Amino acid sequence: MSHTPHELLAEFPEHAFKIQKLKTSEPHFAKLYEEYHEVNRAIHRAETDIEPTDDAHLETMRKQRLKLKDELYAMLSK
Repeated sequence: MSHTPHELLAEFPEHAFKIQKLKTSEPHFAKLYEEYHEVNRAIHRAETDIEPTDDAHLETMRKQRLKLKDELYAMLSK
């Protein structure tokens, strides 16, 4: 399996322990975490032409990933 860019643990390695803790203790964080990874993997599949998509849809997914990443980072920074 190839490395999927932008995995959350790779993006925030300094928060690895907190990410693992919040995934199991905070349902809202866990939900956002799963949504982030679903979108991130869809973007990766589109960018590598495994599941091609049009540019507008790819841009929408990238914006969604960024929004989720911002929300998750805000929770990690508390």
